[in-house]
Amino acid sequence: MKNVKAYAAQSADKDLEPFQIDRREPGPEDVEIEILYCGICHSDIHTARNEWGGTQYPCVPGHEIVGKVTRVGKNVKKYKEGETVGVGCFVDSCGHCKNCEDHQEQYCLNGPTATYNSPSPEDKDVRTYGGYSTHIVVQEDFVLKISDKLPLNAVAPLLCAGITTYSPLRYWKVKKGDKVGVVGLGGLGHMAVKLASSMGAEVTMLSRSPEKEKDAKELGAKHFELTTSKENMKRMAGTFDLIIDTVSAQHDYNEYLNLLNTNGVMVLLGIPPEPSPVQAGQLIMKRKSLVGSLVGGIKETQEMLDYCAEHGIVSDVEMINIDQINEAYERTLNSDVRYRFVIDMKSLKN
Repeated sequence: MKNVKAYAAQSADKDLEPFQIDRREPGPEDVEIEILYCGICHSDIHTARNEWGGTQYPCVPGHEIVGKVTRVGKNVKKYKEGETVGVGCFVDSCGHCKNCEDHQEQYCLNGPTATYNSPSPEDKDVRTYGGYSTHIVVQEDFVLKISDKLPLNAVAPLLCAGITTYSPLRYWKVKKGDKVGVVGLGGLGHMAVKLASSMGAEVTMLSRSPEKEKDAKELGAKHFELTTSKENMKRMAGTFDLIIDTVSAQHDYNEYLNLLNTNGVMVLLGIPPEPSPVQAGQLIMKRKSLVGSLVGGIKETQEMLDYCAEHGIVSDVEMINIDQINEAYERTLNSDVRYRFVIDMKSLKN
């Protein structure tokens, strides 16, 4: 075991604070990574504060990880010391169920091992610790290659926000000319706009905040529509082929389903705290679909990283030191960030 510095939540109602954790020595198929940058995802906050239930403490969040390989196991073939790599939302899966065999490890039928707050594959009585730490050890098949063409700090959020929005765009084969609506301009929403527009889609930002129009258009949206206007919502009825809904706050799905055209699809990426009623007629009358999507498998995540490197796409980030983490959590909840906080991990080593 190697003792390393980290930041952890000790309970749901306490601030994150410095903590020491043990990382295993690299096994034959393992890669040891020195973490350079780690993004802050809304899921980190939900988990640290036990808002979804099931959090075991101490909890070290973080699943948007970029770093350098420091050691590899004797059987590792994909990576070598000094290479730039990433780790996303999960670090293991069963490997033999239908979904794993189809490269959809995120939907592992036996449950993937999350990067943090998940039973460790080596010892089910031990929980995984995430990227708010100086090092991490991960089985090589769950490590991703990162191009040095892009600023690495801005690449980190691609490991969650990037793949979470890329996956549904690819699955529903978004192409030039498709009309795509994006609900909510935050960490996920700004990536959805960038990616969909890069694929040639005609993107409309659907927002309740008029001050976000300038940013939305700079990110690639062709149109900006205020959803607080009943006239706007009526005019847009039957407009969109695909709607990416990134909002985690309570809202009425039916208002947005009404904006889909025949065979249109609305994809949910956010998880509001309470269930939302859906009118069956909204779906039946034009064969519309309301679906959900969860990140992507390792193969698709690598595809996304390569795509972003080729097209020069990264997240818009604000850098912080690790001792600013609790303030960053509050600012994230207040939507006071454009559009993702990223921790500079050298601040943890000092």
